[in-house]
Amino acid sequence: MDGQTFHLVHVRSANPAATPLLLNHGWPGSFVEYQRLVPLLTEEFHVVIPSPPGFGFSTPLSGTGWELARTTDACAEIMTRLGYPRFGAHGTDMGSGITGRLAAVYPERVIGTHIGADHRWLGLVGDEFPLPDSLSDDEIAQLAAVRTEAAADRGYLAMQNHRPDTIGAALTDSPVGQLAWIAEQFKTRPVGDHRTPDQSVDRDQLLTNISLYWFTRSGASSAQFYYECKHSDLDLLMASGVPSGWAVFDTHPLIRRVLDPGQAIGQWSEFTEGGHFPAMEEPELLADDIRAFFRRIP
Repeated sequence: MDGQTFHLVHVRSANPAATPLLLNHGWPGSFVEYQRLVPLLTEEFHVVIPSPPGFGFSTPLSGTGWELARTTDACAEIMTRLGYPRFGAHGTDMGSGITGRLAAVYPERVIGTHIGADHRWLGLVGDEFPLPDSLSDDEIAQLAAVRTEAAADRGYLAMQNHRPDTIGAALTDSPVGQLAWIAEQFKTRPVGDHRTPDQSVDRDQLLTNISLYWFTRSGASSAQFYYECKHSDLDLLMASGVPSGWAVFDTHPLIRRVLDPGQAIGQWSEFTEGGHFPAMEEPELLADDIRAFFRRIP
């Protein structure tokens, strides 16, 4: 499609009236991230999981220029070719950007968007989200603490956004390097007093996800995707006219006041459990929230 090989997982429901649902992931995820979620959804949804350009089996990259806008258009075309003129979309991490842009660019096709988030979205305030005027000094201090924490956890992002070829050379040369590069995210991101990544998520699922990066040599090409997104001058789009729902894991008291001050998001759920990878950490909670959201849409 558009010169690029696209891999996708397509699981049709036995229910002919099921809703088509696009699941979008980011880094360091893959379609494996949704492995435990899919069986919980297929009674009500036809599930489609595309691998973005440069991820997994959507390799090799056909060239430069694959960023959020171009990938969003490709996802819409995928759903057209599968025979789904209208569909819902869910996303986490970078996949939330694809999900939001789908609704903004194709509002006549997207019936609703569901975003999986965590408290570190507060680290985007000032960059992707405006700082509300009504915060107290104490709340501003709380927000600053979260932003500091998030900034300290973004060393990987600086490399992938600005030096993808440098880190890519290391990731395609060393399986241990690729393992460490991804496993660190599961040590630092999920909630709880976890000592090792495999205490955060299922070990086999984690290693399968990392192995996919290694055997497809997509450590470099997925980093290139982030470089393209960072340098594309695209804003984060969230359509206001399309029904939306958010599920925030490892929540924070300020999260809705900062990210949805007007309470325009129709379904807002907060959980103390989980973290940045809800489909791997808390698939049942996430599935329940997705089902509840789309059941509200006529």
